[in-house]
Amino acid sequence: MTFTPQDFGLRDMDLGVDDLDCFDPDAFIKQFDPSVSIASPAQVRREAQARSNNVFGSYATLHEILIRHEATIQKRWTKKTRQQRQKILLDAWPDMAVTHRPDFDAFRRTNRSRQGASGERFRDYYMLPQINQEDLLKPKTLLLLLNARGRNSPPEFAGADFEVMHLGLVSKNLVPVFLNQHVMVLHGACDAREYGKLWAWDEHPDAFDWMHTRKQFLPGEGLLVLEAQEKLLHFLVTCCQHILHEIPADNLIADTFPVQPEPLLRTGKEPNGFDSLVVMAAEAPYRLPARLDLSRIESLLGARLSAAEDHLWAVREDPAYFLEQLIETKEHRQEVLKDTRGDEHPVLRAVHQKKFWARVCGSVAFESYLQLEVFSELYRQAQALRLLQTKYAGAISHTKDLPEELMYAILKFRHYLNQAAKGPLGGLRDGVVSSPPWRKYFVRQPPPDFTSTMIVVQQKPGVKMSPIEHQLLWILRTLWEDGQDLFFIRLPLVVDELGRLLETEPRAQELISARIATIIGDLAIISHCIGQLDLYQPWARGFEGALLDRADGIKTDFEERTRLWSMIMKALRDSNLVQVAQLGTPSDRRFAYPYEKRRTKQNVEELQRAEQHLDEFWAAIDRVVYAECGSLKGTAIQRVLSRPRMMQRTPDWVDPPPSATKPPGREQVLDPNFANLYKPLSTIYIGEPVGAASSNAEALTPKTKAKTRDISSHAATRPATITMDINPNPEPISIPVDSRSLKVFRTLFFNPAVTSSPGEVSWNDFLHAMTSTGLFAAEKLYGSVWQFQKLEGDQRRIQFHEPHPRGKIPFTTARRHGRKLNRAFGWVGDTFVLREK
Repeated sequence: MTFTPQDFGLRDMDLGVDDLDCFDPDAFIKQFDPSVSIASPAQVRREAQARSNNVFGSYATLHEILIRHEATIQKRWTKKTRQQRQKILLDAWPDMAVTHRPDFDAFRRTNRSRQGASGERFRDYYMLPQINQEDLLKPKTLLLLLNARGRNSPPEFAGADFEVMHLGLVSKNLVPVFLNQHVMVLHGACDAREYGKLWAWDEHPDAFDWMHTRKQFLPGEGLLVLEAQEKLLHFLVTCCQHILHEIPADNLIADTFPVQPEPLLRTGKEPNGFDSLVVMAAEAPYRLPARLDLSRIESLLGARLSAAEDHLWAVREDPAYFLEQLIETKEHRQEVLKDTRGDEHPVLRAVHQKKFWARVCGSVAFESYLQLEVFSELYRQAQALRLLQTKYAGAISHTKDLPEELMYAILKFRHYLNQAAKGPLGGLRDGVVSSPPWRKYFVRQPPPDFTSTMIVVQQKPGVKMSPIEHQLLWILRTLWEDGQDLFFIRLPLVVDELGRLLETEPRAQELISARIATIIGDLAIISHCIGQLDLYQPWARGFEGALLDRADGIKTDFEERTRLWSMIMKALRDSNLVQVAQLGTPSDRRFAYPYEKRRTKQNVEELQRAEQHLDEFWAAIDRVVYAECGSLKGTAIQRVLSRPRMMQRTPDWVDPPPSATKPPGREQVLDPNFANLYKPLSTIYIGEPVGAASSNAEALTPKTKAKTRDISSHAATRPATITMDINPNPEPISIPVDSRSLKVFRTLFFNPAVTSSPGEVSWNDFLHAMTSTGLFAAEKLYGSVWQFQKLEGDQRRIQFHEPHPRGKIPFTTARRHGRKLNRAFGWVGDTFVLREK
């Protein structure tokens, strides 16, 4: 790809005009990298034509076999034992790699020992990493590959087949031959004569542009693609012949076997039958390359934005959730690690703990703000990008450059995604080593003084790890170091490998805490979006080059857009929060919140104390941020905090009227859904002065409708609610569900007057309950994230985290799920009724 010394980064080399006139690119390439072979145009044309003929010949044979025998092949393959499948695979491809992504495994092993490039030893591993026993021995993988390659022509795979070699190319385990001033055509070719055709720059008016924009291939790159496809298609034809062993090879495509309808092969599902992004990612190398799906990106980011809003809401509204976030954040700070002498960090000592809790409280507040801002911005750009793609749909052609407005928007979005990934990557760097499952493997250096925020962590010497632990740590370290290894392997591949390891290895799951699983989930969503953009072929191959002329403008835009984020982070640094943190420190049961208990006077007072403490903390945070940053006008934070939607608060205890049926001596109780108080999420950003009475809440809420009843008749009528909605007359809905689902929803919308003792909810029961309504399709994303999409209407999506590491949702979390569903869809406990049999 390099043609002048400047292209090698040798910009300080002083070459005069005479030097440039006599510059020999071939000699320079050979001197720069002796492993590169120099080829002549005749050699490249000869090899390309031979391989292209073989590729199309094998494709034609495979296609003819499949249109006649694919159903038979599927039936026979699924019935074979693992040993029978393995024999067929190894007969067709001797010395096939054993493990999934053998290139990744080879790189990890050779890179760890600093062996560098491994030459021919692992050539097939790097060229065709999808050809391995671990994947192909699964019941459906080979069938997917046969279907994709036998029913779609080779040019449709050229871009994907080259991209899958990325690790081999950047690690120099695959070295393309060099031929200057030529380009090879693979994209858009329709037959063997055009596929792999070599053009000199002066032979075709578009040849240089094809090379420069990467719409087509450098000669050496094209030869690698042809070699890979030649091997792969020959292998697949041989597999078919072995599976249909009783039919002579020459007769497989004879007219005596009529053409059959294409059989259906259902895939992309979890073992429990739900859609899975992890499974679809694992199957992607064996399918027809996917197309850029901006609607998919938009929906993922929209659902994650909704989750960020719910998190900000819950952490300000729910004392139990706030306490949970405090403890999780504290348990993942590196100060909790013992130092090399076995001592605790000075900031954990009683005299300095204010400083520590200031850091914890600042992290909880800033993270709730930052994730909202990041996903709001990404969602906004995804929406704009989808509209631009629609706008220019008629002008987009594989042979032309993208319209400038669309290209700029893609490059800008890609830059923001790469910057957004740095947040979760930093979260892994700071949180993994100090998380409870990993803490025993790491120590930190003693700090110079208790005020220092610089912490140096090292692996504890002499502690042994299992192979799975080593593998997981290597992947996590590759991510958080964000260095050469991640550049070589690329973020989407590393995240996919992490997801696969967590899905298949129980020990790996045990090493991931709930907080780290959440961080991995965020990283996976961002990574998936980046991977989607990389599917936009042939233009994706030229994104890096196209960015060069536009980078300054995009970076300036990013700095301006995120300037306020930096101001918020500065405002919430620990030196500003020492006094505020006293309001957030979880001492003296400040945030004890016994919501699950029946309402009594004592219980109500305890709930109110926790809510008051939480309100005081966030009011103080709001004052600090407002003083440093102003009104936050134009931010997602300001948009959410200024909404008229109200927080739920526990009303004062009122003695219920006497009841003739009340047993003597029994303490009086109150329905918790009765006459709940509502107040603004933020008294500053809602426009109400700090300290104003919550009784003003009604005036800030559009057309609030309150429904009340006699609290003594619990069984006769539905529980009272206050519905905060723009619609002044919301239509009550009733959703019939089975008894298993009804039990789940009664826990989510817990009412002590109806359900005597709340308990945990099985995750599988929750999945069943959500989908049994007939309103949602469930899909597992990455990490612990599941997404539920409405099947009708606005097709909104909502995300929940699978409980980790146990498959049980604690009651406190289930209650939050219920509030989240109430905010999203207006559901309450009485929405669900037992379905008639």
